[in-house]
Amino acid sequence: MRSRPILLLFAWLMCGGTLPPPGSAQASDHPDYHRLRRAMVRNQIAARGITHPAVLRAMERVPRHRFVPQRLRPLAYEDHPLPIGHGQTISQPFIVAYMTAALDPKATDRVLEIGTGSGYQAAVLAELVREVYTIEIIEALGKRAGSVLREMGYKNVHVRIGDGYKGWPEKAPFDAIIVTCAPERIPRALVRQLKEGGRMIIPVGRRAGVQELVRVVKRGGRVEKTSVMAVRFVPMVHGAPSPAP
Repeated sequence: MRSRPILLLFAWLMCGGTLPPPGSAQASDHPDYHRLRRAMVRNQIAARGITHPAVLRAMERVPRHRFVPQRLRPLAYEDHPLPIGHGQTISQPFIVAYMTAALDPKATDRVLEIGTGSGYQAAVLAELVREVYTIEIIEALGKRAGSVLREMGYKNVHVRIGDGYKGWPEKAPFDAIIVTCAPERIPRALVRQLKEGGRMIIPVGRRAGVQELVRVVKRGGRVEKTSVMAVRFVPMVHGAPSPAP
């Protein structure tokens, strides 16, 4: 897909301290996967205009194949989302990189993610920031993602099963918030939990139509919104968590 001033991405996305020790994410990596991942970063991400050096390094470091079902691992580094069960997907690599770069992550940041899904976005963030707090409303997905992240040694990722619409108030305020599913409007709870000067990247719009990916900066208690691109995301689920089967 070529870059355009207004980019429409049909991305059916998931929803949805200290950096890990060097090498923790790739401890059981396969040389072929590493080659495929480097090609993914070069051809799918950097070639489309993502220039944030730390984000490119994180995308090259995190093994995406660890976050998809075993039968789909040969497809893990291709340029599209993949199903992870429960009607959800792991996001297109370009979208993960784009949204992460839009947050302009800092090493000292504490980041809230709404929509853990596979856990892949959380792992990418964990390579870049001090702490990641991630919320998933589908219990089975949240538990599986938490297990994979622990196996990979990410001690700076904290997973909660719950309603992301409400955020994680007891851990607020956050330096940045990333939302990987689309509410009809920006939840007030998330604005309240964003630190002064903090950044948020979130898709907003009605579930049946095209949404806008919006970058938010909080200044003086109010939000400054910039529309980034047109997108299509799965809707944000609001309510009680879905129990594991």
